[in-house]
Amino acid sequence: MKKEADQILLLGFETHSVKKIQAGLAAGAEVNGLIGGKTPLTWLVEMYLRSPEFSDCVRCLIEAGARCPDAGLLPVLLDDAEMLGAELHRNPSLIHHRVDIRCAFTPLRGAALLHVAAEFGLVRAAAALLAAGSDVEAKAAVDEDGFNGHTPLFHTVNQRGNHCQPVLRLLLKHGAKADVRLTGITWGKSFEWETTVFDATPTSYAQAGLLPQFGRDERDVYENIKLLAQASGRTLPKEMNVPNKYLRS
Repeated sequence: MKKEADQILLLGFETHSVKKIQAGLAAGAEVNGLIGGKTPLTWLVEMYLRSPEFSDCVRCLIEAGARCPDAGLLPVLLDDAEMLGAELHRNPSLIHHRVDIRCAFTPLRGAALLHVAAEFGLVRAAAALLAAGSDVEAKAAVDEDGFNGHTPLFHTVNQRGNHCQPVLRLLLKHGAKADVRLTGITWGKSFEWETTVFDATPTSYAQAGLLPQFGRDERDVYENIKLLAQASGRTLPKEMNVPNKYLRS
């Protein structure tokens, strides 16, 4: 019975369905129990869907009694600017807080809270962090191969469904550099779709969204490239050929 309840819960996480999450909990899934060695909240955060319903799903678990051991991370996941402001007032050092989260796309290792807000498209949390003085150029951890060390902007440029574009625009408005260059960035690190993008800039990382394993819409890709080009003062061709005429024929 519990196994079936856990499966309903996981399906709710996979589809960002509050109703399915509630159904799984009602069927006997334990809100702080372990599923495959991980708590339900961890499963939700590690899932690959990105949508406006993410924070509602987090809130559903918290209201059901889920525990989040990281008091600074929780208001970001909830996209709750008021709660986040109160936490920052109580503990100003949270502005420098770092987290390690297994992430299906852009790595969240040694990541600032602004990286987290950028990854999940949490624009209210991102705005509150920036207003409190978060470094728009904060760098995530560099891995054993010398890759990553990326800024929050990288999390926004080729996200699923272009869900993170509002945060992309917000970061650029606050002066995020669109021409940062990394040795490389490992997208989907530790997942079966892991892909290293070498000599990565926000623009090249956005364009990597055209690779089949990324599965991004080309219109979204080039819309973001245009925003990055404008921010860095670059000139783009008048005809971007999107969607590609040859492929359409």
